[in-house]
Amino acid sequence: MLQAQIYIDKDDLQGVKPLHKFIMQLLMENGIMGATSFVGFSGYGRHQILKQPGLQFSFDETPLLITFIDEQTKVKNALTELRKVYRGGLIITHAVEEW
Repeated sequence: MLQAQIYIDKDDLQGVKPLHKFIMQLLMENGIMGATSFVGFSGYGRHQILKQPGLQFSFDETPLLITFIDEQTKVKNALTELRKVYRGGLIITHAVEEW
């Protein structure tokens, strides 16, 4: 089993569709057994700029994490399909055991 985590901003778009919804639809179309998205309270990336949405008068982008798990070949195929249409975000993978 392989778990993938995709880090994006909640308000990112793929065309006119919210990116997180586009990714979830892509995962479903690729037969991924399950996925979950999480909204972050704060976060920062390689530029070391802390984003804290929700603070009064904050215009920070909300960090969002999409995580999914399936057989290694299905995860890699889904990520390959995603990278054909979207090059942003940070994607990591790691092996997991199902209990």
